Amino acid sequence: MRTRGYGGPIRYIQGPGVLSDLGTYAATLGKNALLLADAFVETEYGARMRASLKDAGVECISTVFCGETTDEEIARCTKLAGQVDIVIGAGGGKTLDAGKIVARDIGARIFTVPTIASTDSPTSGIGVIYTADGVYDRVEICYRGPDIVLVDSEVILKAPIRFLAAGIGDALSTWYEARSNLESRSNNYISDGYATTIAGAQIAKACHETLFRDGRAAYAAARAGCLTEAVENIIEANTLLSGLGFENCGVSAAHGIHDALTILEPTHHLLHGEKVAFGILGLLVLENRDPDEFEAVVRLCADLGLPVTLADLDLTEVSDEDLLRVGEAAMHPDSVIHSVPRPLTAQLVADAIRTADILATEILAAEPHSPHKVAR
Repeated sequence: MRTRGYGGPIRYIQGPGVLSDLGTYAATLGKNALLLADAFVETEYGARMRASLKDAGVECISTVFCGETTDEEIARCTKLAGQVDIVIGAGGGKTLDAGKIVARDIGARIFTVPTIASTDSPTSGIGVIYTADGVYDRVEICYRGPDIVLVDSEVILKAPIRFLAAGIGDALSTWYEARSNLESRSNNYISDGYATTIAGAQIAKACHETLFRDGRAAYAAARAGCLTEAVENIIEANTLLSGLGFENCGVSAAHGIHDALTILEPTHHLLHGEKVAFGILGLLVLENRDPDEFEAVVRLCADLGLPVTLADLDLTEVSDEDLLRVGEAAMHPDSVIHSVPRPLTAQLVADAIRTADILATEILAAEPHSPHKVAR
């Protein structure tokens, strides 16, 4: 029998206006903090966050994240942090990843404040390192989840709708990749890896069900600036359910294809969840899943403006040679793609990508209504 393991953040708080309570929650963790924020977040919310920390008696050092989670940026922030009690990452997934890794390196408490619902980074105990050019490098394990995750749904709602849609694309991979790991009996990402718990698998399923139930309604409401229950549900699915699901079950080819696509420069402007959305289709082809399942993903993603074809990824003219390069990158020994319960080769991955594009194009061509448009 394999040892099972489950993990996640100690506390998750979500609701309108909770950003004003940042200091109250931080004060339960320590007396001084490094506040690492995106440039936009610093401009829009920096003063508000520092005021909240000051009111709660938490001293604060602030810095603006450089935009890419590189080893050099981690080293800079680690030096600046010194021996603070708390590292607060505020912004997008890369900023939060940097904050988590810095906190790990100095032994500080981890506090994440996502300002977009585009990835499931806020709740996880891992961080992804990239090169300065935005090419995937490796995953860093922090060996524990964040102490507090604070999600202000009003802040999330103000972000461009593209981010919420990308978060749905990322979260949509959760159950499909969990299934891969369950079938291949792969370890999850809790510390150095355990067998998946029933709880982890059920959370991944709940994420899947919520996205298909509320995804379209939430997208419509958020695009109109309306904070409905469906929007709150999707924020939770994108952030908490997806985060707990992927970390406690593992990922596979949807993320493996995403990581490998980063070697192609035309994809660098795309958001993480946008490339993952297309990666789901490649995964379903690799595992030869039910065609109805493939079509359901295509239709949901297309309705949300997510990429489902190579043209959507700005790879209209991509060559077979370049797709083989992507396949070779995906087959790196450390790639998450090896959780797929099938024998894989670089050529098979390249062929799956090409086939996913053909099938999705045919499905969209059969649509009687307006042509598919990718949100940018």
